[in-house]
Amino acid sequence: MAVVRDLKPGPAHDPKPLPGSSSIVRQAFVFLCIYLFIGVAIYSFNRDHFSGLETHPVIDALYFCIVTMCTIGYGDIAPVTWQTKVFACFFVLVGFGFIDILLSGLVNYVLDRQENIILSGIKMGRARGEAFPAGNYIVDLEKGRMRIRLKVGLALGVVVLCIGIGTLVLYFLEDLCWVDSVYLAVMSVTTVGYGDRAFKTPEGRLFAAVWLLFSTLAVARAFLYLAEARIDKRHRRVAKWVLHRDITVQDLLAADINNHGFISKSEYVIYKLKEMGKIGEKDIMQICDQFNKLDSHNSGKITLPDLLENRS
Repeated sequence: MAVVRDLKPGPAHDPKPLPGSSSIVRQAFVFLCIYLFIGVAIYSFNRDHFSGLETHPVIDALYFCIVTMCTIGYGDIAPVTWQTKVFACFFVLVGFGFIDILLSGLVNYVLDRQENIILSGIKMGRARGEAFPAGNYIVDLEKGRMRIRLKVGLALGVVVLCIGIGTLVLYFLEDLCWVDSVYLAVMSVTTVGYGDRAFKTPEGRLFAAVWLLFSTLAVARAFLYLAEARIDKRHRRVAKWVLHRDITVQDLLAADINNHGFISKSEYVIYKLKEMGKIGEKDIMQICDQFNKLDSHNSGKITLPDLLENRS
C-alpha cells in the first residue's frame, strides 16, 4: 500500500515563465543599440543619397532612424537612390516588427513592475492594519491587478503628458505657434505625420529622437488599454448573464458529459465556464488527455500508486 511518505520529492519543475523579466530589458536595449548603430552608420556614409534639410550628420541620422522605426514618415528626410530605398524598406520592416516588439515588451515590463509595487504596498498596508480607503478603487485584490479603468486613466494621462512636453519643446525650440506646436505633437505621437510640419533644428531633432520613441509607445499602450477595457466590460456582462439565467432542460442535456441523467458539480462548472468563453472544447480535451496519461489503470481517478508509477 502506498502512503504519503513513500512519495519522494521528484526533480524540481521548470519555473513558470513570467510575462516580464529583466532579460526583456537587456534584449530591448541591446537590439535597439544595434539597430540604431547600423542605421546611423549607413546614413552617415550615404548622406548624398538622402534628400532633406541637413543640420548635424549624427543627429540627422539618429532622427531619421527613430522617425523610420516609429513609422511616422514626416518626409523631411527621404532616400533618393534605389540603394537607399531598398535599405529603407528593410529598415522600416525590422523597426516596425522585431524592434517594436522588444520595446513594447520593455514598456510592459516597466508597467507590470509599477503595478506589482502598488499591489504589494496596499497588501502590506492592510496586513499592518493601515486603512487605505481608495485601495478598492485602485486595485482588484481578488484578481491581483490594477483595475482596468485606472490603467486607462493612467495611460491617457501619460499621453497628455507626452503631448504637453512635445508642445512646449516645439514652441520654444522650433519657433512654432501654439496651434502648430500642438498639431505637430499630436500628429507625431499618433504616428500620422502628414509631412507639412517637422523638426528642423538640431536641438529639436535630438529631442525628437528620444521623445518620439517613448511617446508613440505610450499612445499605443493607451489605445490597447482602451480596447482591453471594452473587452473586459463585455466579458463581465456575459459572465453576469450566464450566472443569473435559469438552467433549462437543454442545458442539462448539454452539460451531462457522462450521460448519467444528472449534472455533477464539476460538469456544471465546466459548462458555465464554456458558456462564459473562459475555456473551449479543445482545452477540455487536452486536460482530459493529460488526466488519462496519469490514470494509467483507467480507474477514473488519480491515486498515489499512479503518481509513483509515472515517476518511476
